[in-house]
Amino acid sequence: VQLQASGGGLVQPGGSLTLSCAASGRSVRNLVMAWFRQSPGKERDFVAGIGRGSTRYADSVKGRFTISRDNAKNAVYLQMNSLKSEDTAVYYCAASGTIIASSWFNSVHWSYWGQGTLVTVSS
Repeated sequence: VQLQASGGGLVQPGGSLTLSCAASGRSVRNLVMAWFRQSPGKERDFVAGIGRGSTRYADSVKGRFTISRDNAKNAVYLQMNSLKSEDTAVYYCAASGTIIASSWFNSVHWSYWGQGTLVTVSS
């Protein structure tokens, strides 16, 4: 599975941005997909995940971010609203064929990773 993340950029606080993750090699309908983010000097943190029938979010982004999947385009998206400076990070797309829900939050359990896209929230 190859993952290509895109859509990052510079946005002002309070603004919105949508990240895209294009998958190849396997259908996203058969994968659990997620977004993680990493700031300099920090660990890679779970942001949001989407399984075959559920979604999960980190507490810090609940109500502001929405993860979705388009099976026809074989892609996953992260709609980010009400962005804050603390959302600044490199965002990574991740995928796994089989992963239990309690393991979603730990990056070590994910099998495939995209290259990352930088999101900078600043005025």
